[in-house]
Amino acid sequence: MAKSKNIQQGTHKPSPHLNRFYYPLDQAVEKPFNWKQMLRLLTYLKPYAKGLLPAAIVAMLVSTIVRLVVPVVIGTWVIDKAITEQNVSLLTYLIIFVAVLYLISYLANRYRIKWVNILGQRVIYDLRESLFTHVQRLSHNFFDKRSAGSILVRILNDVNSLQELFTNGIINLLMDVVMLTGIIVILFVLSPPLALAVLIILPIMFFISTKLRRKIRRSWQDVRIQKSRLNSHLNESMQGIRITQSFSQEKENTEFFNGVNSDNFEKERVAMKKSAYFGPFVEMSNAVGTVILISYGAHLIISGNIGIGVFVSFAFYLGMFWEPISRLGQIYNQLLVAMASSERIFEFLDEQPNVEEKENAMPFKDMKGNIVFDKVEFSYNEDRIALHEISLEMKQGQTVALVGHTGSGKSTIANLISRFYDPTNGRVLIDGYDLRDMRLDSLRTNISVVLQDTFIFSGTIKENIRFGRPEASDEEVRDAAKVVGADEFIQRLANGYETEVEERGNILSAGERQLLSFARALLADPKILILDEATASIDTETEVKIQKALRRLLEGRTAIMIAHRLSTIREADNIIVLEHGKILEQGSHDELMKYKGEYYGLVRSQFEMLDAL
Repeated sequence: MAKSKNIQQGTHKPSPHLNRFYYPLDQAVEKPFNWKQMLRLLTYLKPYAKGLLPAAIVAMLVSTIVRLVVPVVIGTWVIDKAITEQNVSLLTYLIIFVAVLYLISYLANRYRIKWVNILGQRVIYDLRESLFTHVQRLSHNFFDKRSAGSILVRILNDVNSLQELFTNGIINLLMDVVMLTGIIVILFVLSPPLALAVLIILPIMFFISTKLRRKIRRSWQDVRIQKSRLNSHLNESMQGIRITQSFSQEKENTEFFNGVNSDNFEKERVAMKKSAYFGPFVEMSNAVGTVILISYGAHLIISGNIGIGVFVSFAFYLGMFWEPISRLGQIYNQLLVAMASSERIFEFLDEQPNVEEKENAMPFKDMKGNIVFDKVEFSYNEDRIALHEISLEMKQGQTVALVGHTGSGKSTIANLISRFYDPTNGRVLIDGYDLRDMRLDSLRTNISVVLQDTFIFSGTIKENIRFGRPEASDEEVRDAAKVVGADEFIQRLANGYETEVEERGNILSAGERQLLSFARALLADPKILILDEATASIDTETEVKIQKALRRLLEGRTAIMIAHRLSTIREADNIIVLEHGKILEQGSHDELMKYKGEYYGLVRSQFEMLDAL
């Protein structure tokens, strides 16, 4: 009970120094509620415009027309004709006719529900696939500014929130509009004075619902944002659980989670509270309408202006009238939730890659691997310039090492070669072609990158090695593993190459994961191989095996090695020393040692450190 009290009062707040999951880009999207955006959302129904959608609409129309016809039959024919005139034969026929109408309505509703559910699921599938495909095309700059959790919320939670709209909301909205229009027309045909009296409450309802619209919409936007923050915290907490436990920060982390969870609870409570205003108001309107019907309807019957049958029909229609009105309130809430989610989805879909491919981009037909940086400048933002007019050449088949302190620009050069970013100024060329003129897929299929932080996907060992070249045979997978020395430890696993590894390969050591990444990269048979601190997690014995394998495998390939561990680059053809985005010196290991410059100092400092150990 105490915990519940804390949640309701919002007293359980995160520690100030743990306020690290509130991402500045994950804010409310301030766009007006407009039908253009809804029409854009409805374009996902277009592929089904000749099948499921018209079938569902026809079933809905049949069901609605039957429901509109039944009260007229009961009031004007059953009561005013058959019962009043005591015509048993007519009454029998009418009973059978009404029963048939209800059977038709039942069948139409059954197929309507079936078809709209299939339609909704397919639209959600298409939307999620479209969003995921688009996000995969976005540049690294996009992922640099957003947490993995906030992206997951868009693809999972925000798309899920549209499910109810597509499975029920749209067809129900059409059905309720048709129903209300039909009821109003029939009421005015039966008795215009009584119709005016009963429907006088409608303008008041419209005014109040319009006032609530903006507040409800913003509340549901706040819910989406808070769910994104909650998901971000959960994602990061699970990935960093070992660090949390190592520093005994479970209590602090739990306190922060409780604070975020409390905020999520509060946002949901406020949004649902505002949304709940509509239902009771509709019920009150129904009560007012019923009172007006009884009092004024009775007066019209007594005065002889309407018959009992018309009064009964009015009672039927009045009960039917407030049902779609109430449902429209629910659909309106669904619409507000959908608009809040669709704004966030379209924000991602409207995001354009910083690295764009030209329409007339050319493919690399037979890449050689000659790389040239022509006066390249690059900055991640205006305040951080990473490279200053870098000019360098990496010839086909050369092994080029990039060394320097953290932040000197080593990884930036590697990212520009793979065209994860484009230069701010200058050009990056491969085989004489500006990378901005070439197709991205043909560039990246010729490049393999091995990072220090190796990512292992859920699946088998074999599937992970085959990731960069899915068509490779089992024999080719084993050959690649043997070349880098991974086959030995793989054979020791319970199921060998068929051993299942969980996300990030937690059952494997850091060195084993790195060996798998080497096998994965080499199986892809790249023209250019980028090794970004690739041997940092490998022990000395394994490193010796790797170096021997690389001597054979790098033959004929251009290799870029980024390393702080200078012992791994002694045999590089060219060593480029970087400092604050500028080239200080370059040459072979022996040349730079004779020069006794920055590289000489780095080597001496590493050896002195090893001697001290």
